[in-house]
Amino acid sequence: MSRVVDERGQSTVEWVGLVLVVSLLAAALAGLAGMAVPGIALAESIGSRIVCAVGLGGSCGGGGSELAVAYGAEVAALAGEHAPTIRYEDGMLDLPIDYRDCRSDDCALGPPDGAVSRTFSGLPAAAFVHVVDCRADPAATLDAGADCSGERAGNLYLQYWLYYPDSKTDPWGPAGYHHDDWESFQVRIGAETDARASSHHSYNYEGGVRNWGSDAGIWSQSGWGPFTGSLYVSGGSHAGHVADDDDSDRYTPAPDLLLIPIEPIAEGAGDVDFAVSPPWEKEVYRDPESEGT
Repeated sequence: MSRVVDERGQSTVEWVGLVLVVSLLAAALAGLAGMAVPGIALAESIGSRIVCAVGLGGSCGGGGSELAVAYGAEVAALAGEHAPTIRYEDGMLDLPIDYRDCRSDDCALGPPDGAVSRTFSGLPAAAFVHVVDCRADPAATLDAGADCSGERAGNLYLQYWLYYPDSKTDPWGPAGYHHDDWESFQVRIGAETDARASSHHSYNYEGGVRNWGSDAGIWSQSGWGPFTGSLYVSGGSHAGHVADDDDSDRYTPAPDLLLIPIEPIAEGAGDVDFAVSPPWEKEVYRDPESEGT
């Protein structure tokens, strides 16, 4: 099943029921019209289109869920399979959201513990997806402005961009605060499947003291390590890492994360002002091996 959730909050059971009812009705009408077997095919076609339209199907033949339309069925399915379960630091209340719906803390806060998929205001936890496909035809991606040279060739890169209305790095006081915080979880699928998370000035795999230099901008690091399926997020700054021994009591399950292709948004976002650079203006958006955030 696709990890793209229905923004209207309808349950999977309700949609499956709708599909069955419409399919059976179509089959009955077709039978009355003497359509026999072709009538069954018509019913199945109608049912599959409904499943596609509400994002319940992983493959929509290029005409269903947003991810399938943007990337095709195969890449859309991979994006769903590799979306992270987000695990939040204890005491953290904010959630990553769609900036087009909310750009303030008031509507980005959610329950303090357990599985958290929506804010108190009803907005879904969301991640913007960006794909750099450097596999069979790197030239096609190069034409889109991405760098598929050298070690990048043959890899599929999935970037999950998380938007928080602001960032607070407590030890730095006012200097550690800014509006519009963009963080990312990135997956590299090649001979192995690796992942990394943005953290201040560079990328981390594990948390801890070893990253302080890169976090402070003294050096940069690639941060790649084996894919775990999890993203650990620090409160305040939202800095992340991929591997940890301590699972948080507050988390957003990967299947509940609303996935939104970012490319169509980036094309028309020139008139939106952000306090920090949005993903489509960052070097890593075009060079998926960049060590800068």
